[in-house]
Amino acid sequence: MDGNLLAAQFIGGLTSAMSLFLVASGLTLIFGVVNVFNFAHGSFYLLGAYFAYQAVAVSGVGFWAGVLLASLGAGAAGVLMEYFFLRRIYGRAGEAGFQILLTYSFILILDDVVKMIWGTDYKSISKPVALAGSFSLGEVTMPRYDLVVIVIGLAVAFGMWAAIRKTRFGRNLRAISSNREMASSLGVNVPLALSLVFGLATALGGLSGAISAPVRTVTPGAGIEVIIGSLIVVVIGGLGNFWGALVGALVIGEVTAFGILFLPQWAILFSYAVMALVLIFRPEGLLMKRGAVR
Repeated sequence: MDGNLLAAQFIGGLTSAMSLFLVASGLTLIFGVVNVFNFAHGSFYLLGAYFAYQAVAVSGVGFWAGVLLASLGAGAAGVLMEYFFLRRIYGRAGEAGFQILLTYSFILILDDVVKMIWGTDYKSISKPVALAGSFSLGEVTMPRYDLVVIVIGLAVAFGMWAAIRKTRFGRNLRAISSNREMASSLGVNVPLALSLVFGLATALGGLSGAISAPVRTVTPGAGIEVIIGSLIVVVIGGLGNFWGALVGALVIGEVTAFGILFLPQWAILFSYAVMALVLIFRPEGLLMKRGAVR
């Protein structure tokens, strides 16, 4: 097998992994802090893609400004969902069942909203002119845009780590995840923090949708595919573990990329096979301590 082809496939898998990580990191952040599994998280990826399309392709906003606006728009939608809907079921008996039903209903609602506003036709966004070409890394040709996606994913990973571990806001989030009542008694504004967590997490999903729009078609239903991939990632890494989301995304990105190369007819099954093996031999996830299953 040609080494250049393997290297190119590795880079392609890394690019897919970073896009998937942006969604999965938000999903695991919400679960780790708020203890809510947001089934609708993929819908914010969808909103980010359509917001970017509206800003860039329809309104003529610059690409990166459109990506920023799309991320902020998805984050604002996440805050609204948490404030007006999810907040009303915190602490209720059978809360987990309410969470599943409520967040799943938002998948259907947001998908129909997208169809009503933008229709059912496929949409697309052009890459920035400066990033439309490729460059050579040794003997390997790499699309410039892929490099940008990888850099964004890594920047978000280390930025989120720094924010969670090194800032007062991050300390508050860790306190809330451990004991919400105790954090409140110590003066932490828990409701505001939970809304900000939802806003940040859904903005990450929107960012993933916006930067993926130039390389994937923007179409209704894309959020369901993304939430399935994100679920696989957080199961592999460990639900609620931030670095686990990164490891899980890297595993799935590369397994899928090389599966397409060697056995394309079976490639779609490989990510499920990896998840099944993790569930059998390490159900708490690769980076979670044994016995840490919630």
